[in-house]
Amino acid sequence: MKNQRRSFLLEPPEQVLSAALAFLRHTRFRLREDYLVKIAAALSELTDEQVWWRPNEASNSAGNLILHLSGNVRQWIIAGVGGQPNLRDRASEFAERRQIGRDALLELLTATLNEVDAALAKLEDDVVAAQSDAPLQRECMPQGFSQTVLDAVFHVVEHFSYHTGQIVFIAKWKAADQVRLYDDQQLNLARE
Repeated sequence: MKNQRRSFLLEPPEQVLSAALAFLRHTRFRLREDYLVKIAAALSELTDEQVWWRPNEASNSAGNLILHLSGNVRQWIIAGVGGQPNLRDRASEFAERRQIGRDALLELLTATLNEVDAALAKLEDDVVAAQSDAPLQRECMPQGFSQTVLDAVFHVVEHFSYHTGQIVFIAKWKAADQVRLYDDQQLNLARE
């Protein structure tokens, strides 16, 4: 997972993995090499003003969604799974109206996902050391709700996917044809 690609496809592993290790491999790929790449591509086509645009006050801007993703993944993985202090102020993620620049937002999200990836790498090491999926069955308490580590990690991937789609939608709304996530020519060659 060292090279970022724009294909958004995870190539099969070189050797058979346990379900626990395959799940964690997929999680790490989705968060850093799929969703983050899509968010970065979407943001690159927006001005700072467009990053903070919202269709109405009941909706979130892409900027608010990035703050929310950073807070959520920090609370669920870094704190909930990794045991670090939970310093999240969820309400401020949605209340923010200062137009934090898109580059600063992307730096925040990238730095947060680097910490998440380190926590997930440690979890992989724990699975290997245990020679079982027991580390994924351990109880954790993100947001004060008891659940397994597997459930918490799955929630984060699902949640990140949902909001990535919203950010891409906003970018396509504001920047129209400039937001292109897939190489249509490459996809057409794959069909031949």
